[in-house]
Amino acid sequence: MAHDTPQRFDGQRLATQGQGSVLQVQLFNPPLGCMDAQTETELLALLDRVDVTPAWRVVLFTGRDAGVFVRHYDVGVLEQRGRDMAARGLRFALDRPVPEAPLHRALARIEASDRIFIAAINGTCMGGGYELALACDLRYAQAGRYRIGLPEVNIGLLPGAGGTQKLQRVMGAARALETLLLGRTFEPAEAAAQGLVHACCDDVMAHALAAAAELADKPQPALAHIKRLARRAGQGDAAAGLADERTLFCDTMVSEAALQRMAEMNAGRRDISDR
Repeated sequence: MAHDTPQRFDGQRLATQGQGSVLQVQLFNPPLGCMDAQTETELLALLDRVDVTPAWRVVLFTGRDAGVFVRHYDVGVLEQRGRDMAARGLRFALDRPVPEAPLHRALARIEASDRIFIAAINGTCMGGGYELALACDLRYAQAGRYRIGLPEVNIGLLPGAGGTQKLQRVMGAARALETLLLGRTFEPAEAAAQGLVHACCDDVMAHALAAAAELADKPQPALAHIKRLARRAGQGDAAAGLADERTLFCDTMVSEAALQRMAEMNAGRRDISDR
């Protein structure tokens, strides 16, 4: 596969549309718009394509069908899996960790990727759908009357794809615990006020595409390094994080893009606040 030519990806749960350096990904699964095993498989295949297509610098997820981003993981599938495991007498304990499923691997790859991922939430986004949004770097929501959040406890479950670990990063530990225990979900404006999304927008796609275009115009490797450093902040050895920051700062200093822009600024043709 040629690495310099964007390749479309169209499946049973995902469809893509490339616009230069921005890849738009539409999520769908009518009639309800739930995530399932096919969604997981196609997410991994999409990420394989992204990895070998440097032209795609920003990946933007949105829902294809009106009123739904990803409703949640298909509870019918989850019930059947639960019944099958119970019938086999399976029991689970923390000293025997369950292996990662395709969804866990896909979300981890999104977080570790040097590309920027944006969730343009245009409708219901709960459970696994919101965990996908949480894995993205930026989250914007369409104004409207629909729900966003992690309500799994209401059917006796808990968020299983990172939600219990990541929600506190966006809304604080105390409020996240309350939200998870009560199974609360939020309409878009309240979700923005609580930190679940970065903004509630009258036209979420226009807002997300404008952000994507601005990001795509910023120089590498600075974006990738900032993403890596910011995501690890507060989650480990602070001294190691600062050492990584010093090292990656120097790496950006010797990059062609930074050298050119610094020269333009020093010649009076650019200001550091220019976007």
